[in-house]
Amino acid sequence: MTTELQAKSSESPATLATSVYERLKTDILETRLEPGRKLQLRFLTEHYDAGQTPLREALNRLTTEDLVIGKEQRGFFVKPVSLEELRELTKTRRWVEGLALKESMANATPEWEEALLVAHHRLERTPRSLDPEKFENSPEWERLHRIFHALLIGNCGSRPLIGFCEQLADRLQRYRALSSRKAFRVRNVAQEHADILKAVLQRDVGEAVRLLEHHYSQTADFILEDLKNAAALHGKAAAL
Repeated sequence: MTTELQAKSSESPATLATSVYERLKTDILETRLEPGRKLQLRFLTEHYDAGQTPLREALNRLTTEDLVIGKEQRGFFVKPVSLEELRELTKTRRWVEGLALKESMANATPEWEEALLVAHHRLERTPRSLDPEKFENSPEWERLHRIFHALLIGNCGSRPLIGFCEQLADRLQRYRALSSRKAFRVRNVAQEHADILKAVLQRDVGEAVRLLEHHYSQTADFILEDLKNAAALHGKAAAL
């Protein structure tokens, strides 16, 4: 028995199900499994090298997170993207993260501000794209980006609020993945982050919240335009 097979055989069912869930979720959030795609069990068992039981557990879990939908007699599908969902999620994220940032700033400590400076410095030094000539998503940039935003709200003193913000960030990640390629050349995300940090360190609550909310609106605007165009084209095709 190979080392790889031995490792797999030693995994508990719960550990295996969690591993499959995490891999499947990442592929959905990064749109490697594109919105609307049917998740055929035969493909999933081969691609993720897992049995049907852990796969079904993972799919059911992702259904409760509103990333997968189950259709009776038809199986599971990646949830399609929509203008309505994007607007709702963006509006809600602006509300709750604006509140969380306000509370974080009210509880500001030198240690929190230092952590923000370090996180921003690391993010700023990491290329957004692995290829400078064309957009190629950088997993390390994504990781550091998530850390920076988590720190902005992480000092709010409410774990339930932080948890809700994390759920919204996950559900919006698919839309970010769709907009990143288009926004790469025309949007200065690094400057947006620097401006938010500056307002936070200057204790300008109103400006910091405004800039954070605008940051999220900018992300939505890029993909909203594409979704509107796609919907218009679909409507014309249906009329033919």
